[in-house]
Amino acid sequence: MRLAKYLASAGVASRRRAETMIYEGRIAVNGIIAEKPEVRVNEGDLVTVDGSIIEGPEKKVYLLLNKPQGYISTAHDTHDRPIVTELVADIEARLYPVGRLDADTSGVLLMTNDGELAHRLMHPRFEVEKVYKAWVEGIPQKEAIDKMSRGLIIEGDKTAPARIKLIKRDPVKTTALLEIMIIEGKKRQVKKMCSAIGHPVRTLRRDSFAGLKTGRLKKGAYRHLDKREVNALYRLVGLQS
Repeated sequence: MRLAKYLASAGVASRRRAETMIYEGRIAVNGIIAEKPEVRVNEGDLVTVDGSIIEGPEKKVYLLLNKPQGYISTAHDTHDRPIVTELVADIEARLYPVGRLDADTSGVLLMTNDGELAHRLMHPRFEVEKVYKAWVEGIPQKEAIDKMSRGLIIEGDKTAPARIKLIKRDPVKTTALLEIMIIEGKKRQVKKMCSAIGHPVRTLRRDSFAGLKTGRLKKGAYRHLDKREVNALYRLVGLQS
């Protein structure tokens, strides 16, 4: 097995993050620092991260978390801010968020130690749907919504076509509720898209990811995905479960 995939299977990090750790010189195989993610790991090999022994692939865990505002979507934070892994601290496996939600964004966040699945779900090639509900300043006109749907030039790049619906108007507060479906996952993308049409986001929630929703989960609570849901995710990104 390739070293990066081995680390992802062991729950050390996502495959992308594992590759970075290898290039940083933090991974050794049988006492020799690995230089490339393509290094092969065979049965019986001793793999270490920062000198600590990796036990090998662990049981896969798949959680759906209803992320509340105020939490950082990362496994570690150097500024001592609340992080999403604290909300699943009773799970023994080393879990990582699939993608990121800003601290002030709530809603669906998948967490797993299945690095290969996480990598594919985040990769733009697989066009995984993400649906958001955004309260924005002002009430967008049809022309602005159509423009947003076709794609916008943001920081030199054009966003992929999106599905935008005006769900509700609040003429008193002069705000509107938009449903926004995107297949990309660029940093702060929804907020940047709304700002680009002159309607900055006030509050943002992710309603679904790859068709999964929080349902009746309270904020800060999580549930395990069932086998059917996991299999559906695998099929979505072309993996065998």
